[in-house]
Amino acid sequence: MYAIVDIETTGGHASANGITEIAICIHNGKKVIERYSTLVNPHKEIPIYISALTGITNEMVQNAPPFADVAHDVYHLLNNKIFVAHNVNFDHSFVRYHLAAAGYDLQCNKLCTVRLGRKILPGLPSYSLGKLCNHLGISNESRHRAAGDAEATSQLFTLLLKSDTQSHIPSALKQNSKEQVLPANLPKKDVEALPASPGVYYFHDQKGKVIYVGKAKNLKKRVTSHFTGNNPGPQRQEFLRNIYNITFQLCGTELVAFVLEAVEIKRLWPKYNRSLKRFEHAYGLYAFEDQRGYLRLAVDKHRKMMGALYSCNTLFEGRSVLNTLIETFGLCPKLCFIQTNTGPCTGTNKEQCACDGNETVEAYNSRVNLAIDELNKALPTFAIRDAGRNDEEHSCLLIEKGKFYGMGYISHYFDADNLGQLKNYLTPYPGNDYIRNMVDNYALKFPERKMMFAG
Repeated sequence: MYAIVDIETTGGHASANGITEIAICIHNGKKVIERYSTLVNPHKEIPIYISALTGITNEMVQNAPPFADVAHDVYHLLNNKIFVAHNVNFDHSFVRYHLAAAGYDLQCNKLCTVRLGRKILPGLPSYSLGKLCNHLGISNESRHRAAGDAEATSQLFTLLLKSDTQSHIPSALKQNSKEQVLPANLPKKDVEALPASPGVYYFHDQKGKVIYVGKAKNLKKRVTSHFTGNNPGPQRQEFLRNIYNITFQLCGTELVAFVLEAVEIKRLWPKYNRSLKRFEHAYGLYAFEDQRGYLRLAVDKHRKMMGALYSCNTLFEGRSVLNTLIETFGLCPKLCFIQTNTGPCTGTNKEQCACDGNETVEAYNSRVNLAIDELNKALPTFAIRDAGRNDEEHSCLLIEKGKFYGMGYISHYFDADNLGQLKNYLTPYPGNDYIRNMVDNYALKFPERKMMFAG
C-alpha cells in the first residue's frame, strides 16, 4: 500500500518552518482508495511570496488545527505504507520532523516520483511536477495546493506503475537498494560508478557547475554518507536538491586526496564548501629595498602579489623567526620593524648601525642576504613517496624549501633522487600552510616514506 503525500509549508526546511497544508492519497497499487486533506495552523507567519505561490494566507490557517492535533490521523495513514512524493526527501523530512515533535516515530520506505520518472519515462524535457503533468496530459486544477498536487502525483504514480516494464519500482524498494535516500535529481549510476578507493569527488548542479568538493579514503562510502540521516536543516535540504551529477578523481592515498581537495576548493570556490575557503596565509616574512638601498625584512599580513620568504599563521611566529635572524646576523631591529620607538637602536651595532646611516649599504645588505640564505637552508626540501592509483606507480608530493611545490605520479621503477628530474614529473600547485602542515605531519608519522633533498 502506498501513501502519496504533498505538503505546503512556510519555508524550505523543517527545523524552522511549519506545515500549512497536508494531503494524503492512499493508493492500493491500482487506484486511490482514500483521501485526506487539511489546512494546518503553523503558528508562524506565512511569507508573502509563499502566499502568492500557494494562495494560502495567514487568515486561512488562523482557525485550522495545529499539526499536533492532526498528527494521530497523519501517522496512522502513513504507518506501514510506502511514502511516495514528488521530491520525496523534502516532504518526508517535514512530515517526519513534525510527527516526531508530536511524539510519533515514522519509519517507512520512500519512493520519489522524480527519480522514478527519470528512470521509467526517460528523455523528457523536465521532471518538475507541473511540466511533467502537462507533458503527460494530467490535469491539476489546484497547482501548489496540497490536495491538487497529491492528486496529480497519484495519477502520475498510477502511470508509472503501469509503465514500469523494467521493475524500477520493486528495485527501488529492495532493502539494499538505498535508492530512496539519494537526492531526487541524482542518477543512481553516478553513485554505482564510485570506487571504494581514495579520491576527490565533485557534486555538480543542473548546469554542470561544481557546488561541492570532498575528499575520501573510500569514495563510495563517503559520498553515500551525505545522503543518509534525516537532518532537516536548510543547508542540507537545499544542497540535496541541487545535486544532479557526481564526478571524481582517483588518488593514490588519502593524503593526496586531502591536498587535492584543498587545491580544488580554492580553484573552484564551490557554493557549499565552507571551512577551507577561509584558509589563507595569515602572515609572511618579506624582504624589500628602501629608498636608501638598504634591504629591509618585515613581518606583515599576507600579500598575494608579494612572494614571502616564510609563511606563518601568527604574528608571534613570524616575529620569532625574524628575531632569531636579527640576533644571529646582527641585523638592525629598527630596519626590521621590531623596534618601533624613536630611542637609540638596541641592535648589536648600536651607534654604528645602518639605521643611522653609519654602516654602508653593501656591508649591511650582505648580512641580510646571508640571513635569507640561512633561512632558505633551514627550510626543508623533501618528497613523500607513497602508494599510487595502481601497482605500476607511486604517488609523490614535494615540499621545496619549506613550501608545497606540487604532486603527481611516478613510475614504480623511477629513481627519484634528483630534484630537478623529479619536478619534471610533478604538477605544480598553489600551496598554503594548511597543505604544508598536512604533509609535514604525514612525514613525521611515516618517516620511511620521506625522501630528503639538499636545500
